[in-house]
This record gives sequence, structure tokens and C-alpha cells, in this order.
Amino acid sequence: MIKQSNLIKLVLVGVLAASLTACGSNNNGGGNTESDTSTNANTNTNTNTGGNAPAEEEKLEDVTITFQNIYPDPTDPKNGMLKKIVADYEAAHPNVKIELDSLNTDQQKLKLKTQAASKEVPDITIVNPAAQMQPFVEAGLFAPLNDMVEQNGLKDTFTPGILDWYTFDNNLYALPDGNNIGVVYYNKELFEQAGAKVPTTFEEMVDTVKLLKSKGIQPMAIGEKDTWTGSFLFMNVLLRTNGGPGFLADVAAGTKTFEDPAFVEAVDAFQSLVQAGAFQEGATSFDYNAGENIFKTGKAAMYYMGSWATGGIETSSVNGKVGVFKFPTVNGKGNADEFMLAPGSAFAISANSKHLQETKDFLNYFMLNFPKEAFAVKGAVGLAQIVEGDFKAAGYSDMAMEVLDLFKQVKGGDLSFDNTMNPGTSQGHLTSIQNLFVQKKDSAEVAKEHQSAYETNKQ
Repeated sequence: MIKQSNLIKLVLVGVLAASLTACGSNNNGGGNTESDTSTNANTNTNTNTGGNAPAEEEKLEDVTITFQNIYPDPTDPKNGMLKKIVADYEAAHPNVKIELDSLNTDQQKLKLKTQAASKEVPDITIVNPAAQMQPFVEAGLFAPLNDMVEQNGLKDTFTPGILDWYTFDNNLYALPDGNNIGVVYYNKELFEQAGAKVPTTFEEMVDTVKLLKSKGIQPMAIGEKDTWTGSFLFMNVLLRTNGGPGFLADVAAGTKTFEDPAFVEAVDAFQSLVQAGAFQEGATSFDYNAGENIFKTGKAAMYYMGSWATGGIETSSVNGKVGVFKFPTVNGKGNADEFMLAPGSAFAISANSKHLQETKDFLNYFMLNFPKEAFAVKGAVGLAQIVEGDFKAAGYSDMAMEVLDLFKQVKGGDLSFDNTMNPGTSQGHLTSIQNLFVQKKDSAEVAKEHQSAYETNKQ
């Protein structure tokens, strides 16, 4: 796998490329792929299941492919998109049954760990990039996909550099669904009711939380039962207090520790937001979907999340009432044009699949159709693949257009903690940050907890 500093540059290039094509550029590669997906995919599956088409009287072997995914929410456009692509494929291949196992993110992570321990990974599963997927790759659990992406131009549908996050020793092991940035969504109607203005600094953001709360309006929503949500927000604070990207890279290089003033300052700032009453009561008992639904049903004024949330918000009851803003500076530090970068969760194939070729055939079809179908259900903001089409003409909201505009302003950023550090250190971090939602702690002690977890799990 290539070095982290180079990878951040590659993802940045990919994000910018995605934003340009999303605004309707005439990328011939993307256009050809879009128009030819069904033909290409069906041709591929026919040739890969035995070369010549079988005689009419010959019955194809029945095949069941288990497809673990993280689209369980029926209000998420990608849920309907997933089911449509699966139904279309099954209709064209009557001998193939796609068995869906739809879970929320943390449930899926836990289930995959259990399955990996017994080497019973589903035919297709979900994995996160870089440090999170590395242990699975080293255990030989995933099949290389190099041959698959070279067929029918599939590789060319992805934004430049994005596949590097899922590549180890020149082998590609997973295909990502997204390439996103962290943003703050806000309910314009609730802001107006409270007389609040969009904050331009973190300190103003805390004051806005207090103002909203005084007006009886829930300031922010979060699903902190899924611990990565609070971590993702915290890391944006750290990106600011550190004065820019690279804090975790510096820790790994030995030039900084978690007891660095920038980290302690980030914990202080994060706790000031929590202690101001930003989040709903019992935030750690709400999973990702439940937390997001608080915002999507108009019961919270702000929601910090990756730009993948745009599609679900756009099809919710608050559509037309929502705007977005960049995560602000903290104590005058940082650059609002540096974002949390989120190369997405990705689809990997089990190396031990009993139907390896058929599974590759289906995933090839799925990914070739992914951009087109996601665009159709207004779920195409922040995809890892090139999207050809006029978002505005297709009826995407003003909010979606705002998010697409933010992609053009990206000047750099950082990855999430658990996509950067090893699993042991990451678990210590996730637990430590989750505890801050329950009780206030000495920030220097939180920093020591992190350093201890890092030293214990350092590889």
C-alpha cells in the first residue's frame, strides 16, 4: 500500500474530479460506461459462466450469493437502488439468487469480525479502507479483483486515486461506494425560529447550540451508539486545533504523541460542545440511523456527517429546509477548506466463495450500474465513481448543489481515526471519545488514555 501522505493527495484529486463530473461535464469515459452498463455486464456474465450460451435444455446450476451490506434504512435512496439492481440481475439470471444481509455499520463490523474468525466471510461483504481492511487482507480472506476491474472498463468508472485505499501489494481487494467529505447540515427553519445565524467559528457554534437549546430546540443529532460518529466529529476538531492535516501521521512517525497540546485542545473544545447540551439525551443509545432520523424528521437543528447523508436527507420530510456549512475554525486555528475525507466503505469478495466467478460477475454488474441507479434515486452525491448527468436538471435539491459546490473547495484534509490507526488503538480511541458523551473528563487524562492505547497496540 502506498504511503499515507501520497494517498491523501490521491483522494483529494479524486474528490475534485468527482465534483467536476458531478456538475455535468462531458467525460467520455464516464458517458460511455453509463450508456453501456447493462450490455457490458450481461456480456461479461454470459462469457464468464461457461463461454458459449448453454443449450435450451441444459439447466444452469442454481447459485446463491450472500451479499452483506450497510443499506438497511428504507428511507435511504441506496436501499431502493440496491434492491433494484439485485432484482434486475436476478431477472436476467434466473439461476442466481442474491441473499441480502442488510445491517447498520457497527453491526456489520462486529458480524464480519466474527465471520472472519471462523473464515466464513459472506460472498460479498463490506469493509472500510486502509488500516481497517488490512488485517482481513493479511489473513487472506478477500479475493483480488484486479482481473474483474479491467473488464468492460469498470476501473475507468472510478475517480482517480480512490482505488489505492483498497490496494495492498498491487492487488485490489475492494470496490468503494463513496468518496465523501464531512459537512454540517442545518435546518434553516429551526435556525430562523431561534434567531440563529450560521456559525463561522467553533466558538459561535457552541453559542448557537446554547441559543437553540434556550428556545427549546434540539441543537444537534448524533448516533453515538455507533462510536465512529462521535470520532468523525472529534477528528474534525483535531484537524483544526492541529492547524491542518497529519496529526495521526505525526504520531505514527514518532514526532508527536497524543499528549501534544493540539490533541488536548481538541478534547477541550469537543467537550465544550457536549457540555453545552449539543446532543440529544442518551446519545450513546441511538445508532447511526436513529440519530440521523432525528434530523431528518425536523427534530434537531444541526447534523454533522459525511456528505453521503445528502441523499437520505433529500428524500426526507426536511427536504427544502436544509442548508450546509463547512466545519469552522477552532480558537482561530485551521482552515475551513480542509475537510475530513472519507473514502467510502467498499465491497469485497470472499476468497473462499463457493461461487467465486459468479460472485465476481454479479459485483461487476452491480458496480457498473451503481452510478446510474444512484443518480436516478438522488443518491449520487459523493460517489466513488464518476457520475455523468446534470444534477440540477434531474431535480436534485439546492442543498445537494451546495454540497457539490463544497467538493470544489477542498484544499486537503484527514482520514478518520479508525481508517488510519490499527484496530487496537482505534478501539481505545472510540471508547474514550464515546465516554465523553456520558461524563466530562480531564482532557489531559483523555490524551493519556489515547497514548496508552497507542503504546499498547503499536506494531
